[in-house]
Amino acid sequence: MAETPTSREAGPAGSERDRIIDAFMALLSDKRIEDIGMAEIASRAGVSLGALRDLFSSTFAIYAAHVKRIDRAVLDGGDGDMAEEPPRERLFDVLMRRIEALTPHKTAVRSIMRSACRNPALALAINELAVRSQQWMLTAADIDAAGPKGMVRAQGLALLFARVLRTFVDDDDEGHARTMAALDRELARGARWAGFLDDLFRFVPPFRSRRRYRDEDRGDEAPAAV
Repeated sequence: MAETPTSREAGPAGSERDRIIDAFMALLSDKRIEDIGMAEIASRAGVSLGALRDLFSSTFAIYAAHVKRIDRAVLDGGDGDMAEEPPRERLFDVLMRRIEALTPHKTAVRSIMRSACRNPALALAINELAVRSQQWMLTAADIDAAGPKGMVRAQGLALLFARVLRTFVDDDDEGHARTMAALDRELARGARWAGFLDDLFRFVPPFRSRRRYRDEDRGDEAPAAV
């Protein structure tokens, strides 16, 4: 467990905003979001309460900033080599980049998911963030996310990804084998949802090999079961 800084000098490197987000996510790994106080975050980040108030109004606002930071990491992480792949392959690639970006925060992800199960209001707020993020993920995969149909796709993808995260938080394999299998299955099921990539996924078989995320030790096929 990381040491808790008690002064600005002892705080994590980077901007105050980044230090606050990092401190909050570290605390979220150890406790529920409803048990985390703003003074505790400020102390751990090595910033004043005034500086914290200037940047964030609540713990949920800090969590939203974390989600936005993950979005940017995924959006900036593409290398353009998937452009000729089918839409489902492109979306798989984007969502696996999101999994990789979330990996250092796996314990915090588990914590926020447990809190959301107990708190319907928190679950709704997280869903709103997730839908917005998944609109960007669809866009990154070069899949239309505009208008009512795009919103349906984004909501469907948010629910799909939430189910994948249930596997992810308990997947200890460095290659994310179980998580990849879960994502592959969920994308196959997504073709059944009205308006959710049905016309795009129809001719793409499930569990095809993943060029970028294949585990060479397991052969050419992604695992077919959790």
